[in-house]
Amino acid sequence: MVEWIISDGLTDYRAAETWMEERATAIAAGQAAECVWLVEHPPLYTAGTSARDADLTDPERFPVFQTRRGGQYTYHGPGQRVAYTLLDVGQRGHDVRAFVQDLETWVIRTLDSFNVTGHIRDGRVGVWVERPEKTARTDGSPPEDKVAAIGIRLRKWVSFHGVSVNVEPDLTHFDGIVPCGIREHGVTSLTDLGLPVSMHDLDVALRGAFETVFGDVPRDAPAPDLPARTG
Repeated sequence: MVEWIISDGLTDYRAAETWMEERATAIAAGQAAECVWLVEHPPLYTAGTSARDADLTDPERFPVFQTRRGGQYTYHGPGQRVAYTLLDVGQRGHDVRAFVQDLETWVIRTLDSFNVTGHIRDGRVGVWVERPEKTARTDGSPPEDKVAAIGIRLRKWVSFHGVSVNVEPDLTHFDGIVPCGIREHGVTSLTDLGLPVSMHDLDVALRGAFETVFGDVPRDAPAPDLPARTG
């Protein structure tokens, strides 16, 4: 079984990274169970291994953390559910591409619970929603906004980092970066889409969809005792 951990309040980012690295090492050694850890962070930007300096447009706005996950710049903050997935990819087929596709499917099935259709687009990381109520693009296609981001790292075939889903964050906080290096599309949230979804509602949907995608039954585990927020 995969342990399901939910932390209340705002979790310090560096403390979360340290905990994930230690847990991933323990999972790889067979000393701890796989887990999904649900958190919220205080407002911050993270830079993945492919981040470009030009995409950090307001470096003084929030703390910026260099991280070794894949991807570019992203934002974390209150109202966004971050789901850290510490799973043994080696025991799940040694196929990183398939694992990332499973993460995408997990998010899409979660969004289905709220009658939101998520899309995966070639060349664009994350999960996207069409916005037909907005002005059409020059090619006539509807605009699309990102509702969820994905970025992982592996240690001895154990994944950490994971996915983030925008429930009700302050969307102006994304203005200090070019999210995931994509300038021609925007960012949205479930509440921005007109859905009165709470964090608890999303957690329930994530848990149900997880079992359908990964075939594991989550079981509750206590949250780690970490600093409440970044100072």
